[in-house]
Amino acid sequence: MNIEHVQESPTTSLRGWLDRLAADDRLAIVRPGAALRFELAAIAKRFEGAKATLFPMPGGHRMAVVSGIVANRNWIAEAMGVAPGELIPRFEAAALHPLPCRTVAHAPVQAVVHERVNLAALLPLPTHNEFDSGPYITAGLVVAGNPKTGAQNVAILRLQLNGPDRLGALILPRQTAHYFAMAEAAGAELPVAVAIGVDPLTLLASQAIAPLDQNEFEIAGALHGAPLAVTKCLGNGLMVPAEAEIVIEGRLLPGVREPEGPFGEFPQYYGERRPRPVIAVDRVTHRTDAIFHTIIGGGREHLLLGAIPREATLLAALRRNFPGVRDVHLPPGGTCRYHLYVQIRKAYQGEAKNVIMGAFAAHYDVKHVIVVDEDVDIHNPAEVEWAVATRVQADRDVVIVPGAHGSRLDPSSDDGVGAKMGIDATIPLGADAMRFKRIRVPGEEAVDPAAVVDPRPAASWRDALA
Repeated sequence: MNIEHVQESPTTSLRGWLDRLAADDRLAIVRPGAALRFELAAIAKRFEGAKATLFPMPGGHRMAVVSGIVANRNWIAEAMGVAPGELIPRFEAAALHPLPCRTVAHAPVQAVVHERVNLAALLPLPTHNEFDSGPYITAGLVVAGNPKTGAQNVAILRLQLNGPDRLGALILPRQTAHYFAMAEAAGAELPVAVAIGVDPLTLLASQAIAPLDQNEFEIAGALHGAPLAVTKCLGNGLMVPAEAEIVIEGRLLPGVREPEGPFGEFPQYYGERRPRPVIAVDRVTHRTDAIFHTIIGGGREHLLLGAIPREATLLAALRRNFPGVRDVHLPPGGTCRYHLYVQIRKAYQGEAKNVIMGAFAAHYDVKHVIVVDEDVDIHNPAEVEWAVATRVQADRDVVIVPGAHGSRLDPSSDDGVGAKMGIDATIPLGADAMRFKRIRVPGEEAVDPAAVVDPRPAASWRDALA
């Protein structure tokens, strides 16, 4: 990898993205001094999806906070430079064709270095939901390395403030957990770094469902169309985004567990309090006038960051076995995790049920699957509901699988074990054409309201009839 200085770029930094949002009034600058406990999250949630929110001097803290930077699906497509309909194929292509990172010698994220750390004094850590156990880091990209190979993994973990230099971490059973288990089995600490305040595409890439030892920063490079600039941490060999706002360097401690939670999670319920692994913090580096990014637990930003990489994975998995699959969608009403809509071009009877079973196998979080025909817009929940209402008979079209592995955060499950359900909402092959013919008014789509409405005020309707 070549060594060179970082060049500021609107496509590879949080600040560049904020400039783009501000340029067309999609960034709300909140009055200084919003409280870090609840008020900041309350304001951010009221704006989410319409505007990102920037909080100067939150709680009197010198460091600003931003939230909601990817709380709109169309914004994420814009950051990629594609139309909304091309979002999932673009992400899938990047995951299949990652670009090696480039190393830079002088990184903005290391402009300021703190070797003695008091996280509560140094960072403006918000408390989001009513019964959250305290302040959290929620938008931190946790970087860890395979203890044997050095290969890096990147994930967003919820990190609870446990002390001046300690963080409690919820680590799901994926790559980071695998690396930590390897280190812990050897009685060794696992070096980690937490990068906070990155551009939308690097944030999104961190959520890719990638193979073990695949560095998600390489997927970020593919999304950008150029290798991502990274720099080496000051105290370990981990590589972090050079244009991040903040990096926390530390170690996961073997054999140490401390209470973590509750915390408001994506199902709109609280993740329970349990003993969790602990990160001992060694140092913090950050940019001059750094900005702290927070993701509101259970908010739109939280949901979308999980949905889009999962949709790409599910679409790729289903298309490998079912060429007739046209599109997939994880709707917000299903927490962007548990409900999956699949649009197919049906070729044979029973195909939809095979697709349902393929979806369950593709990701354990998927709980309910609805398969529809090409004429149904799966990004419109009312259309999907209409297909279920008019094309489904429960005794014929519903598949139930009891005792399956699912999400432990689903409060209706038994520690993640529960039933899964699939609904075949497709038209039976060979059905009479008029039986399922959708009604339409010819010419409706071509009507231009501005061209057909009389310019006179509506109050003069009696004159219009004269």
